[in-house]
Amino acid sequence: SIALTLLIIYEGHYRGRWVTQHCLLVGTLDTMLDSTSKVAPFRILHQTPDSQVYWSIACGGTKEEISQHWEWLEKNIMRTLSVFDSSDDITSFVQGKIRGLIAEEGKVSCVQEDDPEKFREALLRFEKWFDLPQKEKLVTYYSCSYWRGRVPCQGWLYLSTNFLSFYSYLLGSEVKLVISWNEIWRLEKTSNVILTESIHVLANGEDHFFSMFLHLNETFLIMEQLADYSIKRLFDKETFQEEPSLSDPLQITKRGLETHARNEQFRAFFRLPKEENLLEVYESFLWVPFSHFNTLGKICLSESYLCFASQDGSQCHVIIPMREVIGVEKPDRSSRALIVCVRGKRALRFSEVRDFERLANAIRRRCGMTASPQHSASTELKEKMKEQSWNIHFSEYGRGTSMFCTKKTRDLIVRGIPEALRGELWMLFSGAVNDMATNPGYYSELVDQSLGTSTLATDEIERDLHRSLPEHPAFQSDTGISALRRVLTAYAYRNPKIGYCQAMNILTSVLLLYAKEEEAFWLLVAVCERMLPDYFNRRIIGALVDQAVFEELIRMHLTQLTEHMTDLTFFSSVSLSWFLTLFISVLPIESAVNVVDCFFYDGIKAILQLGLAVLDYNMEGLISSHDDAEAVTILNKFFDNVTNKDSPLPQTVQQNSVGNNDKASSISKVDVSDLIKEAYEKYGDMKSEEVESMRKRNKLYVIQTLEDTTKQNVVMSQEVKFSASQLDELYILFKRQHFLSCYWTMNSPVLLHHDPSLAYLEQYQLGFHQFSLLFSLLEPWSLCSGKDTLFLWAFRLLDENQDGLVNFKEFCCALDILYSGTFTSKLTFLFKLHQPPECQKTHCAFCFTPTGRGKVDLQAYLKQWQDEILKKEESIKDLPRINQAQFIQFSKTLYNLFHSDPEEESLYRAVARVTSLLLRMEEVGRRLQEPTSPQKSSTSPIQAALEGALPDGEASSTPESSSDTPSTPITQEAGSIPQEVEWSFAFEQILASLLNEPVLVRFFERPVDIQARLDHAKCAQLKAKTNE
Repeated sequence: SIALTLLIIYEGHYRGRWVTQHCLLVGTLDTMLDSTSKVAPFRILHQTPDSQVYWSIACGGTKEEISQHWEWLEKNIMRTLSVFDSSDDITSFVQGKIRGLIAEEGKVSCVQEDDPEKFREALLRFEKWFDLPQKEKLVTYYSCSYWRGRVPCQGWLYLSTNFLSFYSYLLGSEVKLVISWNEIWRLEKTSNVILTESIHVLANGEDHFFSMFLHLNETFLIMEQLADYSIKRLFDKETFQEEPSLSDPLQITKRGLETHARNEQFRAFFRLPKEENLLEVYESFLWVPFSHFNTLGKICLSESYLCFASQDGSQCHVIIPMREVIGVEKPDRSSRALIVCVRGKRALRFSEVRDFERLANAIRRRCGMTASPQHSASTELKEKMKEQSWNIHFSEYGRGTSMFCTKKTRDLIVRGIPEALRGELWMLFSGAVNDMATNPGYYSELVDQSLGTSTLATDEIERDLHRSLPEHPAFQSDTGISALRRVLTAYAYRNPKIGYCQAMNILTSVLLLYAKEEEAFWLLVAVCERMLPDYFNRRIIGALVDQAVFEELIRMHLTQLTEHMTDLTFFSSVSLSWFLTLFISVLPIESAVNVVDCFFYDGIKAILQLGLAVLDYNMEGLISSHDDAEAVTILNKFFDNVTNKDSPLPQTVQQNSVGNNDKASSISKVDVSDLIKEAYEKYGDMKSEEVESMRKRNKLYVIQTLEDTTKQNVVMSQEVKFSASQLDELYILFKRQHFLSCYWTMNSPVLLHHDPSLAYLEQYQLGFHQFSLLFSLLEPWSLCSGKDTLFLWAFRLLDENQDGLVNFKEFCCALDILYSGTFTSKLTFLFKLHQPPECQKTHCAFCFTPTGRGKVDLQAYLKQWQDEILKKEESIKDLPRINQAQFIQFSKTLYNLFHSDPEEESLYRAVARVTSLLLRMEEVGRRLQEPTSPQKSSTSPIQAALEGALPDGEASSTPESSSDTPSTPITQEAGSIPQEVEWSFAFEQILASLLNEPVLVRFFERPVDIQARLDHAKCAQLKAKTNE
């Protein structure tokens, strides 16, 4: 039994008592520190009334030792409880005190976690338990419980570069779990009746729950980073940006992942270029002149920016480019104050900076390295009242890159930015002003370099130029069209992986209305590469992810709608254009620009809020609609009647609904400012951090859904005899083998040439090394020797386009022949293996260099498809003859197939009879052709050939064959046997001879247990990679 002490707090009283009991949960806690360590027999545990989790407070080896801890609790905690009146207050106090103790213990454990000796021990256990390849890099490990139903298994969670692994050995029961990061569909923090805090992992259709973490948030952050890293590196390479800390999968560390996450959050919050990294953080107070008080927050320093955000981030934040700083002063050492002077006769006063001298020196060093161009502002007066409000704002909060952004700033944006200031403020809020300032002349160079280029992107751009706001006067002349062409072409040249996508023309057109040409280019860069990541690539993954987030928000905020419409995929399809064009394609232009104002300030959160407000406004109509078409009509009519009463645009430009439409005129008008204001009031409490977390969580699901669609398309397109489930398993094995070649290197040929835009069959391919590993696990025979050579020939035979890669269709067809083919088809396959390739190339036998791929050639795909349709069925008469060396090797291959077969001896003799018969027939035919040819060798060619065909006869080959015949038939050349006539065999001769041997026919027509081979491959696949 386990002796322990429980501290129980309930109903305003406390009581201490000794309890002896059997408890599986407490038994699980016994292995919190180490599954192999001896647990102290006496402990003090704490449990709150609403929780199933016990917190370990103290432990001791003897009753006397634990009693001392109990006395300390009575003296320091229990006496204090008398001042509380309610049981809730007592529980809250004790819980807070205990969490404080746990936190102090956590600080010590964090230090111990970095202990090299402890980490080395954990690494040895990791390698011993999971038998993964030595290249697999262990990042970190945590003690936790894994739940199998309602039973927890206490053990260790190991997080490595490519796998999530768990091991537990408790009460004689071993639990071992290995999940690839790229197989995870969902990763989230959850809580329920049994588990107050846990991590949920959905992979391969199975749910896994992990709980009882000492640092749950830290663990989840690392898991989220590793899953996101795997998805970007393996699936979505178009958006993968190599970071110094993440460039090599063999060098990834916990600290590197934490730094990467911190930098991403820093750049996203302050809208900084992707080159910026968070270097130093200082806690300080900032004097806010317009509010006349000091606000507590943090100074964040990067290479080129000094940023400050108040404690909650919403009160105010300010961004100061180093190029704008003209001086740093230290007026008062006692208050540890720092004054940063910026251009425009402005200064910011920071106080209570712990290491203010170091910060001052850091700012001075960076200021001397950067230039400081001035940003020009428009002087034309439009919309006087709005401009006056903004001018008052500028006078109080500053103007330009170092302006304070506060709640008042957001209130002004909700009302709409004045036309004259729109371009300037878009540049400021998006961070594009910093991109342009740090890259002077870049746009002009791109325009010159891209001028006259002709690509698929430029063709698409030319086609869409006149479809971009055709009703606006700015794009009814060559001036506006030319500017649009230059911006889109320059961006396609800058980022060929994205190139050009539809919707970019509409967005860029609106940007050009309010910004200069170069500014519009940098705004487009900010939108495509920072604010809407993954939106404008071939698979629009970013838009699909945000639609999934939108569905989640609908379930949270619009419960009445979800009760009526259980299937929310309708909203995903109808809202796609909302996200891709920022509502520009559905709203009149004079209203849409107000939405763009909010987007540049609040990012995707503004679009999500507005989408919820639109559905909320049309709730009654959507609930009463009978089908999707009616719901779409309701939303379209609503958008047509969204107006902007403050718009200065002329009526000829405004896109109001048609006046003679009675139905449209009967619907009440909605002002866009009121709609945006309502969106902020109802849904503005969403935090950007929450949205980003939802994005990461849903991205895993979206990626895996796309991959599952890919799998279904591939499986359905195969014309083979495998069942649907077997094809599904085979595809998973093939795809996993593809990824096994990518896990531990950034330069894998299959990874470098993975292109999601290609046909489904071409997306995942295997090089020779990966092919041979997987083929060896699945081939139906037990080869005893010559495997590598035979696999090489099979690879070359399947690689029809000679690019050094084999796709799933080619691999699947080969296995279908070997598993389910007839005797003739199997023999044909083996016969072809021993023929030389049509186009002989000089390269290493086991090293292929893929030719690479450029843009998708649609004409080539159409031609290939047409050729496959017109291709006639191959006849055995079309097969070329094989020469002497190839025939000898063919015979050896047959011998190798029979290894360990119950009828091995009979099969061996049958092949010997067939070989002898064929050689004698060929010898007779040769003598008939040359009756006077003298025999110059004491050993007849028949005997030499027979000896060469035997497995043990290689050493006794004739001098001619041993010196002049290469070891593989691929390099055999005509005339290699001097002074002798070359003889060869046709496939019909070999087939007819083998058909006369029933034992051979039975062997090749023997059914193969396909499922057993697949199960064997699944179990041995990773081990095969480990033992290579």
